[in-house]
Amino acid sequence: MYHPDSVAKLHKKILNDANLEHIPLHSLRHTFATVALQNGIDVKTVSSMLGHYDAGFTLRTYTHATRQVQNQAAETMGNFMAQVM
Repeated sequence: MYHPDSVAKLHKKILNDANLEHIPLHSLRHTFATVALQNGIDVKTVSSMLGHYDAGFTLRTYTHATRQVQNQAAETMGNFMAQVM
């Protein structure tokens, strides 16, 4: 187990070494969750990886990402139905 300050310092060092501007560690967490959901990782898995108590919290927090996935699924199914009809 790492102390949170140690993780934050390491994160800052990595960004400095790579000549990147500061990105808050929590922003990377949100980016990970959003990208995972947008790429079809199921919400239960993402929720578990983030340490959330239940998937409902994850769904409420990342609604924008799940809506995009739902729209893509609807488009995929619409294209499929257009081909078979």
